[in-house]
Amino acid sequence: MKVLSIVGARPNFIKVAPIHAVFQKHRDMESRIVHTGQHYDDQMSGIFFDQLNLPRPDYFLGINNGSHTEQTAGIMLQFEKVIHTEKPDMVLVVGDVNSTLACALVAAKEQVPVVHVEAGLRSGDRRMPEEINRIMTDSISDQLFVTEQAAVDNLRKENIPAEKIHFTGNVLIDSLVRYRAKASELKISEQLNLRTRSYVLMTMHRPANVDNEKSLRQVIEIIKCVAGDVPVVFPLHPRTLKNIAAFGLKNEVERIRGLQIMRPLGYLEFLNLMDNAALVITDSGGVQEETTFLNVPCITLRESTERPVTVEVGTNNLLNTLDKEVVRPAMESILGGSPKIGKIPYLWDGQAAERIVAILREKYI
Repeated sequence: MKVLSIVGARPNFIKVAPIHAVFQKHRDMESRIVHTGQHYDDQMSGIFFDQLNLPRPDYFLGINNGSHTEQTAGIMLQFEKVIHTEKPDMVLVVGDVNSTLACALVAAKEQVPVVHVEAGLRSGDRRMPEEINRIMTDSISDQLFVTEQAAVDNLRKENIPAEKIHFTGNVLIDSLVRYRAKASELKISEQLNLRTRSYVLMTMHRPANVDNEKSLRQVIEIIKCVAGDVPVVFPLHPRTLKNIAAFGLKNEVERIRGLQIMRPLGYLEFLNLMDNAALVITDSGGVQEETTFLNVPCITLRESTERPVTVEVGTNNLLNTLDKEVVRPAMESILGGSPKIGKIPYLWDGQAAERIVAILREKYI
């Protein structure tokens, strides 16, 4: 059975890696990787292939700019050629980026079974491009693998047949379990002159937070507030970096005392910093899950989350604001010794990829 696994952005590589590794164990399965190019520079993609032991992609489509529509359409046009050349038995997509939807659409139109890993997540906010991608991908997928009970409930409400839905756990956690020890060998904190549990790790990249000057200025005010009390490490996403420059905020950011700005990090480097942080402040979906597993306190600066288990069970605190006066007491409570006590969600045990492949083999081989 020939499977085309789609990757496009950083989170995709982390999720596909454990599934590809399990595919490789079976002689009657052929796993090929298609990289759409959505994240294309070395720090945003190349280093992830090296660190996650992924082979170089069998196909690189090179679609990495333009609007959401242009990017989705460009990927579709190029991936259609791959489908015609490879004639796969299955297309596997993960997550919720434009690459996910684009390749799922092409496969569905070509009558190739679509497998969606990390299905059923919903924020309830259709202003988010990812929410549209999630809903549409799930509606045309043949098999849907979910990470938490809320995702099962969402899919059933959308009238997805129960036999298509499989609660198998979280492949993002599979990679974390596999590489945590290796990441712990790095000396990132020492290189930054930071002690374990003595700093805040921060990431911000969502358009709602960094694509307009008002919200980006609010983010900067939060950084100033936090850095006044505890060191802040801030790996800058290319979008955030571009907008800081576009809005003339570069000098202001560079003058913040206690702030260490870094370029985008490899998977192992970021995992190391996350595992040793006193607190993570983010707007990332995957970071909410990783901090929950690591039992590291997390503050998420978004109106909603598509991963409610991280709030209900895990260490995530969802703050629907960019007001520093609201963020400050939440931060002080956590750093002052009163963090939220979380636990690891059901089936987040490092074996999700094994369960996914076992189900696919049962259904298709």
